[in-house]
Amino acid sequence: MAFSDGLFNRIEKKTSVDKKTILELAKQLQENDLKNEHTLRNVIHKLSEMTGKPVSIEQENKIVNAVITDNVPKDIDKMF
Repeated sequence: MAFSDGLFNRIEKKTSVDKKTILELAKQLQENDLKNEHTLRNVIHKLSEMTGKPVSIEQENKIVNAVITDNVPKDIDKMF
């Protein structure tokens, strides 16, 4: 799946995370099992640190549940 530079620009504007960092994280995600709750929570914590955006335990639990149950939006452009 190819993403446009426009998408990366919108993400960087909202999060201050650049395209290179996003692509490096994506590669790491591909190499891990995101259905594994421990792995998923580590990814959430890493993203929280990278963006400087705190994630409450309630938000973390909702994200974990959404990913594990495949209840994540399929159109990533609509997420940002």
